[in-house]
Amino acid sequence: MFKLETNRLTIRDMTLADESAFVSMSQDPKYQRFYDESDCKPDKYRELTRLFIEQISETPRQAYQLAVEGKDTGKFIGTVCLRLEVNNQASMGGAFSREVQGRGLSFEASEALLKFGFSELGVHRVYAETISKNLAAIKLCKSLGMRQEAHFREHRFFKSKWWDTIVLAILRSEWAKHNKTLKTDS
Repeated sequence: MFKLETNRLTIRDMTLADESAFVSMSQDPKYQRFYDESDCKPDKYRELTRLFIEQISETPRQAYQLAVEGKDTGKFIGTVCLRLEVNNQASMGGAFSREVQGRGLSFEASEALLKFGFSELGVHRVYAETISKNLAAIKLCKSLGMRQEAHFREHRFFKSKWWDTIVLAILRSEWAKHNKTLKTDS
């Protein structure tokens, strides 16, 4: 089983035991505000849990859709993912339950996953795409050293309106420089 550990978190492969908490997290109205209604149905998250479990056995592995649990409680509190693409590129994302937001846990998990992607998988570039109104996700990406590469106007249609999307990214060389700065500042 894949596992990363940080000071406060265990980041590991998803299991069927995570399904209930994953579905519950997805039903929070705050969580759903940046997703199409069809992407927020409980059955969708049950299907996703099974898909993420299936992806564990892919060879070579292309997706690391991981459960995040708090070391203090051992409970599922969110997800982070790194999806490998062609040319040593990867996309990343994540979601955390509302109860734990604002504590720096998404930063801690995302930072660990970026480090893994760059140092262990040899990824050259990692990017994230989000709705432009998702200010928390944009702030997180920037705190990780990502820079905005694109702003697509009226790029996604859901909830009866068009939404702009933002793409942020970081190169391995930028990560190394940013990570060095983070260590110096700590």
